[in-house]
Amino acid sequence: MLKPLSPTKWDSTTAAHLLNRAGFGGTPAQIDSLVALGQEGAVAALVDFERVPDPTPDPAWAKPDPSRAERRREAKNATPEMRQQMQKDERQEENARILELRGWWLQRMAKGPRPFQEKMTLFWHGHFATSFEKVRDAYYIWRQNELFRRLATGNWLELLTEAGKDPAMLLWLDQAQSRKDHPNENFAREVMELFALGEGHYTEHDITEAARALTGWSLDQDAQKFVWRSAIHDNTDKTVLGRAGNLDGDDFIAQIVAQPQAAMFITAKLWNFFAGEMPSPELNTALADFFRRSGNNFKPFMRMMFATEEFYASTVIRNEIKSPVQWLIGSVRMLECELPPPLVSTNLLRGLGQDIFAPPNVKGWDGGIAWITTNNLIARYNQSALLAQGDTAVVASMVSGPNKNPARVKQIQNRMRNMRTGGVDVSKILTDEERNNKELLIASLEKRLLQTSLPGKREKALREFLDGKTELDESDIRDAIRLVMSTQEYQVT
Repeated sequence: MLKPLSPTKWDSTTAAHLLNRAGFGGTPAQIDSLVALGQEGAVAALVDFERVPDPTPDPAWAKPDPSRAERRREAKNATPEMRQQMQKDERQEENARILELRGWWLQRMAKGPRPFQEKMTLFWHGHFATSFEKVRDAYYIWRQNELFRRLATGNWLELLTEAGKDPAMLLWLDQAQSRKDHPNENFAREVMELFALGEGHYTEHDITEAARALTGWSLDQDAQKFVWRSAIHDNTDKTVLGRAGNLDGDDFIAQIVAQPQAAMFITAKLWNFFAGEMPSPELNTALADFFRRSGNNFKPFMRMMFATEEFYASTVIRNEIKSPVQWLIGSVRMLECELPPPLVSTNLLRGLGQDIFAPPNVKGWDGGIAWITTNNLIARYNQSALLAQGDTAVVASMVSGPNKNPARVKQIQNRMRNMRTGGVDVSKILTDEERNNKELLIASLEKRLLQTSLPGKREKALREFLDGKTELDESDIRDAIRLVMSTQEYQVT
């Protein structure tokens, strides 16, 4: 168990697998560079991302607002009509900011120099699923996103503690409202059930006692940060997961991480996210043991995971359904094209079932086969035109439908009409010889987009399409790219 991958098995297939899973995929040249580094060097190039400069600037508004307290006082003293208008203006501003933030993060994933850090940030976003739909504050959502980025491969205790004290989480799970006379159990329950232990590893009594321990964790809305309020903390003895005393929130989180199950839970979830399947009980035990021996630190664990033979098993490689984010960002990276504008990208992802910063519930996205419904699969096929051909005609499919508000649909369509959505520059990704030789073109597209060959029937269909063209122009080649992107094989990684 946890046997290192043999150097003899490090090749373009295993290197592509590492880049797809530890990042969002890449070009044949990037895969070749990982092959040349060797397995250990390739893992280090991704995992040790701190060595790579990241000059990405923060959004201009991503900082505490010194005028916030004054505006809140003005709203409190305003007439009902004025207050309503102020609230409307604020909602519009927050909606504009969250759209900008979505575009900002997608650009980091698509073009940034640290793909593994962004992949880990995406994992933590799904794990500590928090939605703007309730938080309604883009600064808080950005701050949480930065927390996940900063502690992406840090310490389990530190991350779990800071995630609990994060303003977005305090609002999302109502911890900011908890008082010693009325403890709120939402965060106490979810941190054990969904974040750190799993069902069956705590009792209802543990939840009740933990909620009491967590009282005092609160939010200063004016300063926009966590605050400890001793006056509302339950200062009596509690017993949580076998530990007794006048416990507070930090004591409770520490007691969670001290449980062997906390390591079992998080290592299984990480393996499932990156390997695409839940580990066997034996493998999970070995993973958790290594994690605990590493001081509950994620970096050595991830380095080990990406080096182990089990991660490169034939049942793991090319056997994970791409999430919508993986589909979009991987496509942009492999095709070396531009990411569609934020509004287009946001609606594309929403239509495919993954609206970042708005997970469906506190459990996040189910993932796996749940990504592929009949409608979502058709949408992937249709929207491949947006990336391959720059076809704005498919935009309507992102916003239309029987349950959509007609006025809202028209508004979005009007805003999208004049947006440049790009398309693939075929001369950038294909040589002259590949563009003029159909057999070489097929081989090149398979290598770039699939890292494998199409099965007989689908390769035959692609060849028949190309054979129907006397001479291939750029539009024909973009059509061929779209055909490959519309295969079953392209939906997995």
